[in-house]
Amino acid sequence: MSETTPHWLTKRADLSPDKNAIEFEDGNSISYLELFHRSQSYAKKLANLGLQQGDHIAILSTNCVEMIQTVYACSYLGTVVVLLNTKLTINELNQQLIDSDSTLIITSESFTKSEFEVQKISYNELESVSEKQNSIMLNEEICLDDIFTMMYTSGTTGFPKAVQQTYGNHWWSATSSVLNLGLHENDKWLIPLPLFHVSGLSTMLKSVIYGMPIYVLEKFDVEKVHDAIMNRNVTIVSVVTVMVQRLIKRLGNNHYPYDFRCMLLGGGPAPKSLLEEAKERNIPVFQSYGMTETSSQIVTLTPEDALKKIGSAGKPLFPAQLKIDHNKNEPNQIGEIIVRGPMVTRGYYKRTEANDKVFENSWLHTGDMGYLDEQGYLYVVDRRNDLIISGGENIYPSEIENVLVQIDGIEEAGVKGIPNEEWGMVPAAYIVCSKPIEMKVLDAHLEKYLAKYKRPKEIHIINELPRNAANKLVRHRLGK
Repeated sequence: MSETTPHWLTKRADLSPDKNAIEFEDGNSISYLELFHRSQSYAKKLANLGLQQGDHIAILSTNCVEMIQTVYACSYLGTVVVLLNTKLTINELNQQLIDSDSTLIITSESFTKSEFEVQKISYNELESVSEKQNSIMLNEEICLDDIFTMMYTSGTTGFPKAVQQTYGNHWWSATSSVLNLGLHENDKWLIPLPLFHVSGLSTMLKSVIYGMPIYVLEKFDVEKVHDAIMNRNVTIVSVVTVMVQRLIKRLGNNHYPYDFRCMLLGGGPAPKSLLEEAKERNIPVFQSYGMTETSSQIVTLTPEDALKKIGSAGKPLFPAQLKIDHNKNEPNQIGEIIVRGPMVTRGYYKRTEANDKVFENSWLHTGDMGYLDEQGYLYVVDRRNDLIISGGENIYPSEIENVLVQIDGIEEAGVKGIPNEEWGMVPAAYIVCSKPIEMKVLDAHLEKYLAKYKRPKEIHIINELPRNAANKLVRHRLGK
């Protein structure tokens, strides 16, 4: 029989009824007791629309309190939440609605005019639905084996796949994180990433599990994040590389408050130069490694290691395991990262072939490349799908990007492989500059730090890099 726990939000509302659950940039906040009542109200409204346990409900929304209430409402009904990316086209959204077997899509007001293949209701329309029905039974317990959420992968290698995440996956993700980062009495976690992204959602769930307030922004804005850290008592913030770059620039010669203790950095390898600059500025950047399939981070540096292991993502979190798939059982050998643990998905929805391919005796083949050093610290190199094989040589785009952003005036860099008759593939670079760059300076720098076969054969200056909703670089869209 599957293990159950009291419903997380019900339990938190009982333990910490008056404590702030969510804070917003306009100064408003709601308590755990208020969030509990609002979420149960939404659950009853959804039940009156005919929704019941096992149904799939899609949410298409920017970050807001209504989105959070809807997610918890679904947990009270036992419906599966399908979280959709707001940057997708209507055709992409409809593909995912059909593929996920969603019966209803709930949207924020900005999507009310969109035409979907399933029934649609906005938050405003949901508010007007009656919640009076005596036969509605809301869940008092959570079954850890039940599917709670589904999120689609980015789809860089074909049609996106829906990652199934159980309540247990999210529970162990939250537990693993707190065993690593600790929990301070004054902690407040800032969410500038979308709640439909695994990093944003996992932090939202941590709030209720930990009894820790979250400060929610609709989207990343460097001024608003800077203000939250400086003036709103935020102690932890989830970020990706481009956010750290912009925040350091905004900080200037100032320093963050003493109580600000963690920038949790995900979304791929960060340039070593950026991490070293953060160290010099006493900015607490902790690199991590995770993915939608691992319900957020599965490897993270500890506070003690953050300044000693620059460039490393750390070691696997307490209940997690990790190994590198290569022929040599030696340190510093690059291979595919393989992980196992209770936070790892049970598989993709309706993708038997893909599940058979990526799972091996409960180990997940991540598709990411990395290596372990002599002490067992993980260094993530790149996505296997982004690997450039040129004349039989392996070239990792992130290595070239790290070298490029060390040049004064280059703010951001993206590299991808392009076809070449002689070598098969060669690297091409796309750079965003804050001032004019002399090509002879750029060429000299590349010659100094990169082998000839790794140097970009084309360099394009562009206005901005293509990024997804979580601000992660989307390499396959470079040059398009």
